[in-house]
Amino acid sequence: MGKQVALVVGASRGIGRQVAIDLAKNGYAVVIAGKTTSDASKCSPFPPNPNSQQSTINTVAREITEAGGQALPVQVDVRHYEEVQSMVQQTIDKYGRLDVLVYNSGAIWWASVEKTPMKRFQLMQRINPEGLYGTVQACLPHFYKNGGKGKGRIVVISPPIYSRFLKGKTAYAMGKFGMSALTIGLAVDFQREERTDMAITSLWPAAAIDSAATQGEEVTRSELRKPTIFSDAILAIIDAPTKDVSGRTVLDEDFLRERGQTDFSQYDLVKGATVRRIMPAKLPDLNVAEQDDEGRRVDSTKLRASKL
Repeated sequence: MGKQVALVVGASRGIGRQVAIDLAKNGYAVVIAGKTTSDASKCSPFPPNPNSQQSTINTVAREITEAGGQALPVQVDVRHYEEVQSMVQQTIDKYGRLDVLVYNSGAIWWASVEKTPMKRFQLMQRINPEGLYGTVQACLPHFYKNGGKGKGRIVVISPPIYSRFLKGKTAYAMGKFGMSALTIGLAVDFQREERTDMAITSLWPAAAIDSAATQGEEVTRSELRKPTIFSDAILAIIDAPTKDVSGRTVLDEDFLRERGQTDFSQYDLVKGATVRRIMPAKLPDLNVAEQDDEGRRVDSTKLRASKL
């Protein structure tokens, strides 16, 4: 059997870059997907600033291969489903399999509804929930080929669902909550179809991380963590039993604590600093007393087939 293969979508820089590099260090062949490309052979100094536009899918691939790993850069705009399909097919053509999907692509705009233009709203919906949905749709058939009912892991970069997250960024939260809804719903599909080796999990930082999104002057550097906490959490999710992770929306620090980690000082961007937690210590339980009473469940595919 060859190396397991991980597809990281949104891996040009920041957190996505770190995830791709750490997956490669842990033995995965990594497909580095994103919009930004460059001639990595002409990059100087190398590697470039990991949070800048100089960091591209090509420079990340060079970092991995020069360290002895396997990497394939693939340009993709997730707003176009045909490009998503091509990205997945290039993965299969190169490596013959797919074992892990990490969806890190994202568009961000934090403002009131009034100050969020329609074009900005549409951009976020197309890249965030729609891009994720298309990528999952394109990947699932290849996961399902991994023996029996299928084997694979999907990690989505989206938050737990709770009301405070909506404040001041409703349009952004709508899309991100949609991504978490896909995590919860697809896990139910896996369960009903008895795909016991398939799992999907949403992951979000408990404290802000040094990334392309946290480079502004308003950001206090001592409150940030290194992106390695996020890649460590993803590796822990991938290695955990499916029953422990599928359908869950977890925070990086809290999940690592579940797995027995107690010291997080290694992740402090500024040594000895007090990192500020940005997520609630306790999150709401979305289940209801009637959780298992779905009434008359409808399958639209069967309804349509009966009308043909």
